Amino acid sequence: MRVDLLTREYPPDIYGGAGVHVTELVRALRTDTEVIVRCFGAPREEADTVAYRVPAELAEANGSVTTLGVDLQMAQDCRGADVVHSHTWYANAGGHIAKLLHGVPHVVTAHSLEPLRPWKAEQLGGGYRVSSWIEKTAFEAADRVIAVSEGMRRDILNSYPSLDPSDVTVVYNGIDLERWQPLHDEDLARSLGIDPSRPAVVFVGRITRQKGLPYLLRAATLLPKDVQLILCAGAPDTPEILAEVTGLVEQLQAERDGVVWIDRLLPNDELRAALSASTVFVCPSIYEPLGIVNLEAMACGLPVVGTATGGIPEVIVDGVTGRLVPIQQLQDGTGTPTDPEGFVRDLAAALTEVVGDPERAARMGEAGRRRAEQEFSWAAIAEQTRAVYRSVASS
Repeated sequence: MRVDLLTREYPPDIYGGAGVHVTELVRALRTDTEVIVRCFGAPREEADTVAYRVPAELAEANGSVTTLGVDLQMAQDCRGADVVHSHTWYANAGGHIAKLLHGVPHVVTAHSLEPLRPWKAEQLGGGYRVSSWIEKTAFEAADRVIAVSEGMRRDILNSYPSLDPSDVTVVYNGIDLERWQPLHDEDLARSLGIDPSRPAVVFVGRITRQKGLPYLLRAATLLPKDVQLILCAGAPDTPEILAEVTGLVEQLQAERDGVVWIDRLLPNDELRAALSASTVFVCPSIYEPLGIVNLEAMACGLPVVGTATGGIPEVIVDGVTGRLVPIQQLQDGTGTPTDPEGFVRDLAAALTEVVGDPERAARMGEAGRRRAEQEFSWAAIAEQTRAVYRSVASS
């Protein structure tokens, strides 16, 4: 069986969880499956990996149009595949057109949903209507839709009610347990500005509305003064969200020390050192299908405090591997808390509880590592994905 996997992100160009998912899934699948990766950007040296640039004539076009320019090239080259598997709306059009053009089954993995990210209009303008159309068209015509959590599956069926529920399958995100494990290197942590002798809350994520970083920065004002806040945060969606976060960080730094903002993409060893030098990982997202960063933190032995939304409750076992922060949200697609100040207080309280009891935090971290080992290995996830391929290829 030949699978053509279509994705925007692929090493070395990874900026989010979808790219991490694709990278690890391909590695696991290739142990016994022919996988041709078709991705965006500059040529790659990796075998069976083809990259596509935006056509020169579209270089100045809206981002949704440049995406279509790449997708058309991908679709043309999928001739001969047994299954086409696309990830995110950026590649969904390529998979859908390949299905129409070559009569090949199309599998979609949903990492997020455009109807639940209306703030993307800030980034894409009218292109958000195009990206929404692409996603809706591809999902409704796909032979199978893979959701990365039960929460994501519910969101898919609510957003696209015409889908047959039997065609929407849950296959979790995974974690490379050899690559992600504790790295206790105090000198490396200090080189990043972290004091390993002090309690620390660490955040890792893109600067985007869905990650809830402004809520965390407001909650940080309520944390005990000896607690550090480590922000591994970059790749802002828009200048506006960057300006908001910058202002909040500067205000926080004026009020307390130990606020460290690392705005570059950290290599694995530096990120593991930052995680291992911290007391607790925080995921304040207001929209999160699952959150690979939560699995990475758990694999490194950290307890996780996360919002009880999306797929996060399927990762964190409340009181065992971390704490879930309750949230009531607007049902307008934004995920905005109905009581923002209450959410900020509850987030601060959960973080204070965990950092205030280092021994319990360590036990939670150990339980999190065990859970990552038992439930989220890539070998198991690759086999579940192969089962989906076999199902659509034989139908």
